[in-house]
Amino acid sequence: MTDTNTIIQDTRNWLERAVIGLNLCPFAKAVYVKEQVHYAVSTAQSDDALLEDLRVELERLAEADPTKIDTSLLIVPNHLADFLDFNDFLAHADALLVALELDEDYQIADFHPQYQFGGTNPDEMGNFTNRSPYPTLHLLREDSIDKAVEAFPEADAIFGANIQTLETLGQAGWDALAVGATATKPGTAA
Repeated sequence: MTDTNTIIQDTRNWLERAVIGLNLCPFAKAVYVKEQVHYAVSTAQSDDALLEDLRVELERLAEADPTKIDTSLLIVPNHLADFLDFNDFLAHADALLVALELDEDYQIADFHPQYQFGGTNPDEMGNFTNRSPYPTLHLLREDSIDKAVEAFPEADAIFGANIQTLETLGQAGWDALAVGATATKPGTAA
């Protein structure tokens, strides 16, 4: 298993080089630069253990001052390696939001190394908009999303622009970003 610091650094590299570097999310740079992103690495190897880690992180975010922690990334290196299993888990994550009565104030975005939108082929570059080094649950404040959308009125156009950016970049360009998990980066020993 890769150590926690490496997992977090891999995730930071992905944020810097892909999410911010390619402007896949125009809202990410501000919270990243202000160091308002909290990184948590789950050691869970079961859905139940991951749900408990998710509960802890949701409660941490709910209790945190938004100027200190605006958003959280729960990184899951040891569980849900299969994208379909990850996708199935999202229903449990959303149910937890409801059970904690946080569903009106928070949402969970999802990222995965094999992310695949419905109706696409696995190798389509558009899928890379949601590809991260490890399965990751991004915990977001609804207030922050509302403010970001207010500041960027063409938010609906982001997805289409991202697809175009990634298709122009191509697989070789993505690989050159070196934004995978350390053990799976080209030229890195496993």
